[in-house]
Amino acid sequence: MRPAGQAPPRVLTVAGSDSGGGAGIQADLKTMLALGVHGMSVITAVTAQNSLGVQGAWELPVEAVRAQYRSVVDDIGVQAVKTGMLASAELVEAVAALISGTDAPVVVDPVGVSKHGDPLLAASALDSVRTRLLPVATVATPNLDEVAQLTGVRVVSEADLRPAAEAVLAHGPRWVLIKGGHLTGEAVDLLTDGTEEFLLRAPRHDNRHTHGTGCTLASAIASGLAKGLTVPEAVAAAKEYVTGAIAHGFALGGGIGPVDHGWRLER
Repeated sequence: MRPAGQAPPRVLTVAGSDSGGGAGIQADLKTMLALGVHGMSVITAVTAQNSLGVQGAWELPVEAVRAQYRSVVDDIGVQAVKTGMLASAELVEAVAALISGTDAPVVVDPVGVSKHGDPLLAASALDSVRTRLLPVATVATPNLDEVAQLTGVRVVSEADLRPAAEAVLAHGPRWVLIKGGHLTGEAVDLLTDGTEEFLLRAPRHDNRHTHGTGCTLASAIASGLAKGLTVPEAVAAAKEYVTGAIAHGFALGGGIGPVDHGWRLER
């Protein structure tokens, strides 16, 4: 237990707002609270979003994003940073520049599309993600669609995870976690820095309510890093947390509901 009055580790999420509360900034902050760190936010875009999809998205000006970031980092400080929806090449490049000057581990979730298939990153921003954002990442956490977007590598089986990881590592992150959740069978992910390699397996839960899994996993990894865990330790702990959150996902509205960020608290 942390002594009364002592601040917990601080984690900053730089991402978009999900008005439905299942993903984005809202999922990030819920995850951070559940894992015992102090969550802070830089909002890059506002979405009109619910269980059925994204009805609209409006990115914030670069000046507003930069001001939020400097306000938090220069006064409060951070032990880890997580990025999510960055929307445009201009925002990707601004955030990459801010991160490169911050002495803290960075988890990059290269968000390309929503759970419902709605685009959340302009096609023109992909090169900026490759050349500016991935090189400053401590850990990059692409799903299989994002791997294909960024590298052209298509993953159709567990055997494809290694070449996918090599293709992402070529863009400069220290570690990459290739998320195999879209494959069949066990939910298997590959974590590697090009030298060490870890396969993380978990049972696949028959639950369609999985909105926010990517945001939740990346935020959980950042929370672990802020606490001083190594990358493999932080990823393993985050995998366990998000697996439980998926198992307890619940229905909201008429579409895909969110994972349950508070599942451990409720138990």
